[in-house]
Amino acid sequence: MKKMTKAEILKQAKENGVEFVRLQFTDLFGVMKNVAITVSQLEKALDDDCMFDGSSINGFARIDESDMYLHPDLDTWSIVPWRKKDEIQTGRLICSVYKSDNKTPFEGDPRNIFQKVIDKAAEMGYGFNVGPECEFFLFKTDAEGKPTMETADEAGYFDLNPIDHGENCRRDICLALEKMGYVIEASHHEVAEGQHEIDFQFGDALTTADRVMTFKHVVKTYATKHGLHATFMPKPIHGINGSGMHTNMSLFDLKTGKNVFDDPQGELGLSKEAYAFIAGIMAHVKGIAAFSNPTVNSYKRLVPGYEAPSYLVWSASNRSCLVRIPASRGKGTRVELRCPDPTCNPYLEMALCLAAGLDGIQKGLTPPPAYDENVFALSAEELAAANIDCLPGTLEQAIEAAQADPFIKETIGAHAFDNYIAGKKAEWDDYKTRVSQWELDQYMINY
Repeated sequence: MKKMTKAEILKQAKENGVEFVRLQFTDLFGVMKNVAITVSQLEKALDDDCMFDGSSINGFARIDESDMYLHPDLDTWSIVPWRKKDEIQTGRLICSVYKSDNKTPFEGDPRNIFQKVIDKAAEMGYGFNVGPECEFFLFKTDAEGKPTMETADEAGYFDLNPIDHGENCRRDICLALEKMGYVIEASHHEVAEGQHEIDFQFGDALTTADRVMTFKHVVKTYATKHGLHATFMPKPIHGINGSGMHTNMSLFDLKTGKNVFDDPQGELGLSKEAYAFIAGIMAHVKGIAAFSNPTVNSYKRLVPGYEAPSYLVWSASNRSCLVRIPASRGKGTRVELRCPDPTCNPYLEMALCLAAGLDGIQKGLTPPPAYDENVFALSAEELAAANIDCLPGTLEQAIEAAQADPFIKETIGAHAFDNYIAGKKAEWDDYKTRVSQWELDQYMINY
């Protein structure tokens, strides 16, 4: 892929009448932030000379370490496609965060954390490809534009108009993403009412993480344009399927480009590296859960019966398992982790998945035998007899699992880990002291 240059960006900005540029980055908790500059400051930004106050960003820096610099990734340059030709045009660049010396990558920046793990994989001779499957809900809004709990349609899996009223919004999202360089492989209505999925082509890991963040921004922008509210909340409605972000992963040989997971002579067509990668994921997934499923609400999706995995098993055919091996082989041989949800910070989630897989390869780990039956149908006794463990059941348990696995802190780094865990503990403490509508319905009258 051709790399963008500073001169090309300045030329495109001038030719397209760009007047504002958004320098985007992501905080520890997966929330996109930005500094907006006028086009007159674009050259300065492209020279990595744009400073901002990091003390105001969740989990970033203390007040005495506040000065930070944004280093734009030139290949992320794009002109946002939702501005009409007669409106002020806006460009965007995704940035990594550097410390006040403007030379040292900031250890609390999720993009820098991911890059460090990608560099480790490269030292081992591997590149990392990722393909996420992002699901979301569309809800109607009220007269003030606030979201209601009424879904935008009554459709089901793969349905179409007239009952899939979200189709036009989904179409506009896909067209906008294509203008921003995405290859859209599929878009369709999901299982639950008001639920949708748009799949874009897999790609190198850092580009894909950037695209997940952009994807969420574009979905929310176009939902608003259609008078709707888009949410990536994992389980907005009780009793129906929640939204996941299944993460498909593969390693490739940096010298030959060959898919490292593919081995026609191996069992299931998988290489020994693929099995070790699976074993690494399985060994660390409990600790990863606080990052792949980072909210209180995440654990209301991870329950049996709604296609969301909660048991630590893997299979080549079983969709109730945590790790699945899709049927495609050759270039398409991959490992699919099914527990993540789209509230996760994709940089941290993918960094931990890659690091866990590499740990499995380095240690020569072997996964437990594949489990090809419906694990949701097993009783508690049968699960115990089969020695099948499960994911954490709450955010609190996930936090404890992350703290219990030193590998997680080692991968994320002490600064980011400590700030992230402190934030998640505060989130859990706030949740457990709140009185819910369920409690009022259950206890207000009866007691």
